[in-house]
Amino acid sequence: MFKQKGFTLLEVLLVVAIIAILAGIVILALNPAKQLADTNNSQRWVDVNTILNGVYQYSIDNNGEIPASIPNAGDCEGAITYEICNTGSGCTGLVDLSVLTNSELYLTAIPQDPTGATASGAGYHVIKSNNNRITVCAPDAELSETIEVTR
Repeated sequence: MFKQKGFTLLEVLLVVAIIAILAGIVILALNPAKQLADTNNSQRWVDVNTILNGVYQYSIDNNGEIPASIPNAGDCEGAITYEICNTGSGCTGLVDLSVLTNSELYLTAIPQDPTGATASGAGYHVIKSNNNRITVCAPDAELSETIEVTR
């Protein structure tokens, strides 16, 4: 009697096709690009709150005065934006918050946007409203998410 000692070509192709289909489903379910964007946005939320907490701690320690470099403006993410400088030097056209990082009293360093930071800019914007409410936002947020905190 004839005994079969291996797999037929059809059986091998069928198994490979099933594995490929399952791998495709797993990759679509995990969606690594979306996961990375979600991770970046989570970091932006943390950074925006960290900057705002530093500004308010500075305000508490200085009798309610906020850093003088924070401009009055109407829209954090719109046409008139004010990016935070990430260094004390070379801040021309940017908001200098080095008073928060001097002596590392309020912040050890200005947080950097995961994808929007430049050599001189942190990628985050800060404004002050007419009633001295501070808004920090992340204009480079991904997945059409708005990341903005006002206090």
